[in-house]
Amino acid sequence: MLYGIRNKRLKGKNTILLLPLVIAVMIAFTACSAPKGSILILENPNGKEFFIEFKDWSSNNECKLSLNAGDEIRVDVDREKGEIDLTISGKNGSEPYTGNNLESFLFTVAVSETDEYAIKIAGKKATGKITVKVTGNKENE
Repeated sequence: MLYGIRNKRLKGKNTILLLPLVIAVMIAFTACSAPKGSILILENPNGKEFFIEFKDWSSNNECKLSLNAGDEIRVDVDREKGEIDLTISGKNGSEPYTGNNLESFLFTVAVSETDEYAIKIAGKKATGKITVKVTGNKENE
């Protein structure tokens, strides 16, 4: 009989010890999940081109390019679903492009001044790809 009572007490202690472990594992799994989807940014080593691929992505991100006055940027947007916003802006305040809820299309933007430019993207459950490439300088042609 003492054996049975002792065994019941140990089961209760095991449950109490196991509960924090189960809670910790649940927290770890929820922290590891990706509720905002995924994004992959690949930059060309020359610093003049990058590729962005995202799936069910809802967040903001930014890539930077150092550009000279007259440089042209080719932007290729391939939106499969969701909403994509894109802004190209310089540190000195110029904003050569702003677009909201973009569809799939290809366009070129010329910058008017030498500056460090930020290409900012925002997604809302967005899936697709964006390629940004500096194609040249129209003033030097």
